[in-house]
Amino acid sequence: MSNAQEKPIDTIVPKDLKEVIVIGKKAQLYQKQAKPLATIDEYLQQSGKIDMIRRGSYAWEPIINNMTTERTLVTIDGMRVFGACTDKMDPITSYIEISNLSEATIKSGQQGACHGATIGGSVDLVRNRSGFSDFGWNASVNAGLETNSKQKIIGSAVNYADKSFYIDTDFMFRDAENYTDGKGQEVLFSQFRKFNISTISGFAFDKNKLLEGSIIYDKATNVGYPALPMDVSLAEAIITSLKYEYVPESSKIEKWETKIYYNSITHKMDDTKRPSVPIHMDMPGWSDTSGFYSKANGVLRSHHFLVDLNSFCNRSVAEMTMYPADSTEKLMFMYTWPDVKTFYAALFLEDNIALNYHSSLKFSTSLANHYNQVASALGLESLQIFYPNMKDRKNRSLPSISSNYLYDVNGFSYSFGLAYGERAPSVSEGYGFYLYNSFDRYDYIGNPELKNENSLEGNVAAGYKTQKFSAKISSSYFHISNYIVGKPNPILSTMTIGASGVKIYTALDYATIFNTDLNLEYQFSTDFKWKGQLVYSYGKDFDDKNLPFISPLRYFSSLDYKKGKFTSEILVYGNAIQTQYSPFYGEDRTPSYAILNLNSGYSFAFEKIKCNLKAGIENILDTYYSTFSDWNNIPRKGRNFFLNVTFNY
Repeated sequence: MSNAQEKPIDTIVPKDLKEVIVIGKKAQLYQKQAKPLATIDEYLQQSGKIDMIRRGSYAWEPIINNMTTERTLVTIDGMRVFGACTDKMDPITSYIEISNLSEATIKSGQQGACHGATIGGSVDLVRNRSGFSDFGWNASVNAGLETNSKQKIIGSAVNYADKSFYIDTDFMFRDAENYTDGKGQEVLFSQFRKFNISTISGFAFDKNKLLEGSIIYDKATNVGYPALPMDVSLAEAIITSLKYEYVPESSKIEKWETKIYYNSITHKMDDTKRPSVPIHMDMPGWSDTSGFYSKANGVLRSHHFLVDLNSFCNRSVAEMTMYPADSTEKLMFMYTWPDVKTFYAALFLEDNIALNYHSSLKFSTSLANHYNQVASALGLESLQIFYPNMKDRKNRSLPSISSNYLYDVNGFSYSFGLAYGERAPSVSEGYGFYLYNSFDRYDYIGNPELKNENSLEGNVAAGYKTQKFSAKISSSYFHISNYIVGKPNPILSTMTIGASGVKIYTALDYATIFNTDLNLEYQFSTDFKWKGQLVYSYGKDFDDKNLPFISPLRYFSSLDYKKGKFTSEILVYGNAIQTQYSPFYGEDRTPSYAILNLNSGYSFAFEKIKCNLKAGIENILDTYYSTFSDWNNIPRKGRNFFLNVTFNY
């Protein structure tokens, strides 16, 4: 193509460096995924940048670039939500359902800084919206069964859309008993029950002005955690928002969007169903967050820019009450999160410059103010036992900057970038009080005097794509200074019966993490398509010790067949032996494994009803295995048959 034939630079839309797992609207679930009614946890594992820490069969903790939730962000439609559990039993992904999710947008490292201060990256869970159309009324019913754990799934949705109004409502219920592992042994305390209700409604009161409100109500009860000493009697969330969107006419601003939101999380840990408990404890937690963002996208010649002002205020409280076996003795009470209030405000700027038809250069920067205050006098006095000069408040500045170059021509593409970012210690790292970690068997105490953790990051990617074949390899390297970990303090006494000791959060000089993933795809014919993935990671601290939860070599391969209304897929996935494990952090070596799955689907219609069937077998060979990210080596499910059915009206 000659230069004279190329588009003007100011009409070119530069590509963004992100990964999107498309899940699709409710009516298209069967077309998008092997197991349409799988949990969000199972969907996210498709990404080469995401693994899941698993403490039971429900509510897994996502880790991005082998970094846990302290160093990463998960948002729902751009909203900040914080869990209320000191043991991370309620990651943000547990408060949304697959039936109301459109896509998961994954950004690595500082590419995710538009949602807040991060080191490892971000995941934004984008919910389904009908939008304005003449679609009218639509309804669907989803049902599913799984033999292993006897999980029952039932859901429904009702949607309406016209030129000026839309509403999407969704309901999903799951009930599962204990599952069995590959040896046929029952994994006790792995049951769960939950339901989720979601509504989004939009109204266009002018041709370029939109007002949208949304609400999510999610409630889980009787949730077992076989890898932990306690279960959950209640995990409840209310997540609300109101958005105003304006699309100016004939303006450099393409879209201006402002959202205010509020969410409240309640979480109650429970040990009353455990057979032998040295001392009964109640451990409730609460997290309330209110916030807003206002962002504008625009184009000025070759510059595609974004300005985002965002802020939130969070209150996190967690308590522990111990009940002695002798009822005449006094109860013991303490704050494990001492009513910590966090106020965060940031300005994020991004400029994506179209250099020519084939290349672009993106710069972004942000500056945030992060303010903590301990509101509980009792909690403050408890921490002052260890930090006599501690004040009740702390203010921090969190800068971020990144740059990326992307080139794409004739099917070939490559990119490289550099970035720097900082994060503040989490509530647990800064203000936690005797938090028991069942992985390494230590009580943890926060450290309000910690410095900001900061990261230098480099990333590179290269790809090639034709009509039938695509290949992409991407790598990232993080040099993280003031790397926050817990270190044993032999002077301190434990609070938890059976604990090995007490660790206080401190900072290592630095740590390094390297990740690389290769994704391949080949379309043999109109009917057959093959996909493959290889992921390798490496993590060390400044003393050459292995970091925890670093994935060994993992792989995935699948062969898809599609003919008319019939689909089928056979896939294998697994890990190599975990050789770079960390005994210092409580890890041991996990063996290699390979899992074989098979699924098939068929769609048909009668009159105005469309029906989609999907059935499959997971872990066909009934393999007994546990992965590097399974807390305390709890085994995964053995052979499992599933059936998912969707009716659309």
